[in-house]
Amino acid sequence: MLPTALLVGVCLAELISPEPLDIGFLLGAIPPLAVLAHGPVATAVLGTLAVLVLTVPVFDLDDPGSTDVLTVCFVSVLSVLLSYVRSRRDAQLVTERAVAEAAQRAVVPPLPRRVGPVACAGLYRAAQRGTLVGGDFFDVRAGPYGVRAVMGDVQGHGLSAVATVASLLGAFREAVLDQPDPEAVAARLDRRLAVDSAGDPHAELFATAVLLDFSADAREVRIVACGQCGPLLLRDGRVLEPDVEPGTPLGLGLTEATAPRVVSVRLRAGDRLFLASDGVTEARNADGVFYPLTERLPGLAAEDPAALAERVWSDVVRHCPDVRDDVTMLVLAPCPPTGP
Repeated sequence: MLPTALLVGVCLAELISPEPLDIGFLLGAIPPLAVLAHGPVATAVLGTLAVLVLTVPVFDLDDPGSTDVLTVCFVSVLSVLLSYVRSRRDAQLVTERAVAEAAQRAVVPPLPRRVGPVACAGLYRAAQRGTLVGGDFFDVRAGPYGVRAVMGDVQGHGLSAVATVASLLGAFREAVLDQPDPEAVAARLDRRLAVDSAGDPHAELFATAVLLDFSADAREVRIVACGQCGPLLLRDGRVLEPDVEPGTPLGLGLTEATAPRVVSVRLRAGDRLFLASDGVTEARNADGVFYPLTERLPGLAAEDPAALAERVWSDVVRHCPDVRDDVTMLVLAPCPPTGP
């Protein structure tokens, strides 16, 4: 609205003032300002109006000379050309952004609200602005052996880590279909990273992850941690920390030699499992204090898994307004059948 407001302001000032005002130079700014927000047609209209206001006697702009008029005309024509180029470039950027978003969502698609007997919600905030995918990943899939979930963090962050994320998620989705145990799924992911880094001696790819394997009735979950802490269990307004031992990170080729420890946890109706990346737990305020997730989580609890993730994210931002790491949260609410 600035070009139009400037044009109207100059006209009103001249009509109200009893004496001629030497403010015609302001009209020369209207076409360049129009380039910033308008297309070629609107820019041409505003440029024409600026020239008319400069030359129409009723506005009495202190008798502008021919040089002033020619200057505004030249600036108007140049602005129309620039507006045309900008419009074409904007259309190209919109197309490229739509393609990029589609590609990123294909890597990490939005979670469904429910997978089998497990309600789920995920929240992802990439550290690199303008991107939807970074170095964190999560997924929840149903397979012949039950519902399985994964959340992890690969080496690095931003677009440079997207290829590793895509490789790991592809391996996880395949393993869900044919691996009967969560530790076998972890071994598949470990092998995937080891194979990917074998071709490049300087790759040194690794990742941390937590795998969850729900029973068919969602009354039990088996947890495998690979270099990352296990989930928090919200139960009856309290936060419980299952005794999950962080094992060896993925990508080091050690899962076959040292099998990860599997921890089984019995679940009740109303339980919720909360997983968060280190972007949450390592967020620090101006005093260098880490975000106290375990202390804050009971007060932020909500029945809806998505609402819980959003509340925690809002609280993290209040604690640390400048979050510079990828932030990922996964909330899983198993719904076991009632009865014995």
